[in-house]
Amino acid sequence: MVRERASPEARVRRRVGIELGEDVARALPVGFQRVGQVVVLRLPERLRPSFPSIGRAYLDALGASAVLRHRGPASGDRRLPSLELLAGGSTEAEVLEHGVRFQLDVARVMFSRGNADERARAGQVTRPGETVVDLFAGIGYFVLPALVVGRAARAYAVEENPDSYRYLLANLARNGVEDRAEALLGDNRTILLPTRSADRVFLGYLPSAVPWVPRALELVKPGATLHVHLLVDSTRDLATAEEQVARALDSAGATVERVSARRVKAYGPGRSHVVVDATVTPPGA
Repeated sequence: MVRERASPEARVRRRVGIELGEDVARALPVGFQRVGQVVVLRLPERLRPSFPSIGRAYLDALGASAVLRHRGPASGDRRLPSLELLAGGSTEAEVLEHGVRFQLDVARVMFSRGNADERARAGQVTRPGETVVDLFAGIGYFVLPALVVGRAARAYAVEENPDSYRYLLANLARNGVEDRAEALLGDNRTILLPTRSADRVFLGYLPSAVPWVPRALELVKPGATLHVHLLVDSTRDLATAEEQVARALDSAGATVERVSARRVKAYGPGRSHVVVDATVTPPGA
């Protein structure tokens, strides 16, 4: 009879149980997040004396380049990850997702696996020949699918974090779309962008991109679509998100043709990450 090979998680638990005791093994997480060659774990603080040994166990069992511990939510305006290195060396990774290659440093820039479907949708909703703007481009989360899969004719990608911007440039080249994109380093509220020319604007900022709706309206042509991300209470999350975006558009003087909300993922206890698609005509157009 052929014996099944134990899963990586089982091998880690067995090794940790032998080296550190069954109490520590039972406290290990049920799962983990893998971003390319890098593994990210959630471990309780009480296990800190065992962190190095736990990290090495995951490193060996999963063949990872590095093991990181998630310390808390992303922080600051730039949404920087809060991670610490437990084992390994390089925290650079490459992710192939829906035909798009993303290169990044997992310890320095954000990459949420829970947003994978939304990244894919950015390519699905973009139409060939469109001009798109991403006001929070990061490493290219939405603008790359729009260019690679959606075949946008032109893209303007704004990012103010130098680390993310460096990977944005690399990813545009890595995917062979740098000739159709202009990457801009700086504050999207003041950086010069073409007005009344965009067919689509991505506003992928949390906790809420609603304050940037007036800025997006400066850039779009009539009939354009805004994709506005925000966090809302999970009770009536879609309706609440639609109402918030609709109010912002009305206050800015836009004509709203259609507003619809989509739940991206749960975001902690009692909150939802929602994206609102709004088809609009900007004021004065």
